[in-house]
Amino acid sequence: MGAARGLPALSRMTDVSRAVILARGLGSRMRRGDTSASLNDEQARVASAGVKGLIPVGTRAGRPFLDYVLSALADAGIREVCLVIGPEHTELRDYFEGPGQPRRLRVCFAIQQDARGTADAVLAAEEFAAGEDVLVLNSDNYYPPAAYRLLRDAEGAALPGFDRDALFKRSNIDPERIRSFALLDMSPEGELRDIVEKPDARTFERMGPHALVSMNLWRLPREIYHACRQVHPSARGELELPDAVRYAIREMRVPFHVLPIAEGVLDLSSRADVAAVSDALASVIPDP
Repeated sequence: MGAARGLPALSRMTDVSRAVILARGLGSRMRRGDTSASLNDEQARVASAGVKGLIPVGTRAGRPFLDYVLSALADAGIREVCLVIGPEHTELRDYFEGPGQPRRLRVCFAIQQDARGTADAVLAAEEFAAGEDVLVLNSDNYYPPAAYRLLRDAEGAALPGFDRDALFKRSNIDPERIRSFALLDMSPEGELRDIVEKPDARTFERMGPHALVSMNLWRLPREIYHACRQVHPSARGELELPDAVRYAIREMRVPFHVLPIAEGVLDLSSRADVAAVSDALASVIPDP
């Protein structure tokens, strides 16, 4: 298939002030019981509901995890955030429209009716993007503000490529799990050629110890919505954002720049992660 016809010119190279947080996930791993995990009563209640972004972490009283995510975005100059949620996520919406309403950010919501995958979630926020580049991130990861700043100031579509050793040392993610993360195949000039997901041992060795890692953080251009409409369900039965990125690169000739970064990322995927994330954020006072 050739490049798509009748589309607007490639995205303008401007700073971004908007971010989309993909919070529609079912939270299956978080719902799953784990007797080894140390959770207080409120953490256990929210974990059972599967709404990871509202799990209190950090200080003794605790603040919802998404307060820290939003605060880091505000530190990096983001001013508007769209949370992509499911129609059942009323507790999350009630919090951010009520007692948790941010001071430095404007928060709105987009409804993804069914959990059909990350490409479909991005489409749910198309109106919010209003034709401009946006940052797109997971709701269960705490990324460093430095990564957001890199993307904010990038020239067009981009993603940070995380140094594996830094992830080992500065994250709460064990080395074996990081080994299964997607690696970035990039040109000598730093342009993304492919996203190698769940690399096997041979691929891992072929790409070498210095291959950069994708942590599902993006600066996406307006062309991504056309690309999201072209993807087909993956082996998991979902419409995947990396497939849309591949389409944009190969069929639409949209360049994605890989921005190397040596920082950690906190991951809140399961109950076993709660204590480590809480400890890591204990000295942080969120001010979204």
